[in-house]
Amino acid sequence: MAKYNSENETNGINIIGIGTEITGDVISNGDIRVDGSLTGKLSTKGKVVIGETGKVNGQITCKNSDVEGSIEGKIKVSQLLSLKATAKILGDIVAARLAIEPGCKFTGKCEMSGGDLIHEEKVPTERPEKEPVESK
Repeated sequence: MAKYNSENETNGINIIGIGTEITGDVISNGDIRVDGSLTGKLSTKGKVVIGETGKVNGQITCKNSDVEGSIEGKIKVSQLLSLKATAKILGDIVAARLAIEPGCKFTGKCEMSGGDLIHEEKVPTERPEKEPVESK
């Protein structure tokens, strides 16, 4: 009998097809493609693809993402976010790496930061003040 390994779950691909409308939060370990409409949070440890007909209204958190459709809300990508020429983003971007094709429309703030952003909120820390050096 084969052993169950939870790491195999990351190989799954989930599709929200054209004409499908989902209201609510989606959490997954696998890749997700959105060609329909999603209103709510989308969180995955895999890749998110928003097709040309795809629309997301809410926060997205993922490892990698290709966007051809529209997003209204914040998108947090721990590795590479690729915005195609047909993409429309109205909201903030947090990504380690960003690729933008000419023609893409983006309105919001962009923060480039390294590290794993998935399921973890980055909190800015203040630098400790330097202590004066005593001379002898």
